[in-house]
Amino acid sequence: MSIRPALPLLCSLLGLSLAACQSSNPYTNESAPIPPAPPIERIQSPTYPAAPQDFSSYQNWSWRNPPAGTASLGTEELQEMISGALDQRGLRPAPTGAKGDVQISASAQMETRVRQVYDDYGPRVGVGAGRYGGYGPGFNSGYGIGGSAPVVRNYEEEVMTVRIEMIDSASGQTVWSNRAEARSGGDQAERKDAARAAVNRALADYPPH
Repeated sequence: MSIRPALPLLCSLLGLSLAACQSSNPYTNESAPIPPAPPIERIQSPTYPAAPQDFSSYQNWSWRNPPAGTASLGTEELQEMISGALDQRGLRPAPTGAKGDVQISASAQMETRVRQVYDDYGPRVGVGAGRYGGYGPGFNSGYGIGGSAPVVRNYEEEVMTVRIEMIDSASGQTVWSNRAEARSGGDQAERKDAARAAVNRALADYPPH
C-alpha cells in the first residue's frame, strides 16, 4: 500500500494543530501587585513597676461615707475615734464644706466568732508495784504509758470589726484600705475599748512604708 495519498492529510492535520497552538490563551500570566505592608504602630508600654504612691501629699481629709454607730456605740463616738487616729498620723480634717485631699469611708459592726481551744494533756507515764496474783508471794513492778485524745472546746466571742478606706479626691481611686478587729466584752465600756483598739489596728500601718 502506498503512503503518498496519506501525506497531504497528515500535513493538513499538523497545520490545524499549529494554528490552534498559536491562538490566544484565555489564561494570562498576569497578577495584581502585592499591596505594601501597613505601617507599624509604636505602642508605648506603661512603666513597670508603677510609681509608688506619695502619701506625704495628703494633708487633710473629709468624709465620703461616715461610719454609722452600732448598738452600743454612737455614731459621733465612732467618728471621733477615727478622726483622732487620723490626726495622730498627720491627717487633719478639711475645712467645713471643703473636700479633703483624701476622702474617708469607714464602717464598724459587731460580729460573733467561734473560737476553738484544744486541751491536749499529752501522754501519761506511770510507775507501779504490786503482788503477783494467784502465783505465790512476790512483787511485780512495771511502767505504763497511755495516750489521750485532745479535748476540743468551742467558745463564742464578740468582736468589733472596723474597716477604713481612703479615696484620692483628685482621681477617685482607692489608695489605701485596711480592716481590723478586736475582741469585745459584754458591757458598753468594753465595746468602746474594742472599737478604739480596732480603729488603731486598722490604721497601724498608715502610711505604708
